[in-house]
Amino acid sequence: MWEDFLLYVTVGLVAQMVDGAVGMAYGVTSSSVLLSFGMHPATVSACVHASETFTTAASGAAHWKLGNVDKKLIARLAVPGMIGGALGAYVLSNISGDTIKPFMAIYLLLMGVYIVWKALQPTPVTHEPPRHVAPLGFIGGFVDSVGGGGWGPIVTSTLIGQGTVPRYAIGTVNLAEFFVTLTVTLTFLFTIGLEMWPIITGLVMGGILAAPFAALVTKHLPDKPLMIIVGCVIVLLSLRTLLVALH
Repeated sequence: MWEDFLLYVTVGLVAQMVDGAVGMAYGVTSSSVLLSFGMHPATVSACVHASETFTTAASGAAHWKLGNVDKKLIARLAVPGMIGGALGAYVLSNISGDTIKPFMAIYLLLMGVYIVWKALQPTPVTHEPPRHVAPLGFIGGFVDSVGGGGWGPIVTSTLIGQGTVPRYAIGTVNLAEFFVTLTVTLTFLFTIGLEMWPIITGLVMGGILAAPFAALVTKHLPDKPLMIIVGCVIVLLSLRTLLVALH
């Protein structure tokens, strides 16, 4: 049991380093490990979101302290994200969310390729105000709760694709995710309950340890390399999701 606990701490640490630095992949990484143990998708999502309530609080606070957060964007993302997350958690409590995974993977694959292409252009990257923020937050929250992950890949990639400064997109999305994961966790608590507290505790400990270092990487890494990293992560994650869904 102790060896398993250390494994979950390691998974949480690695997942949060990636998530905090490029704005995505904590849920996907953690969910993949738990699903490989044969856990039900709803239970996996509940455990991951329960742990993310703590890790996103630590990550969001670190990004806020380092100036990576757009204060005007927080509520515009968080409120619709909370609504979508609660609805998705309720749906997942009754049906499987596997049917939407191929569609999400195709969207993320295209978005990842677009971000990499945009970053490699010789002209400077333009920074523009984000558009359609409320629908984006709602869809991101819904898909995240149904699929056990997806808030970062969908919301961060879309904001960067629209021209938002990468470090502001990543920091703001990380902080807004705290409110989304808290809502999703409470929804699962009142529908299916929460189990596997040793797993949740291990993921939380690893994630909190990694959060400050990940935020520091985001602050000091230049925009274009960060966009390329984000785009490549999206492509890899979406290809993996698509391959798994097709098989």
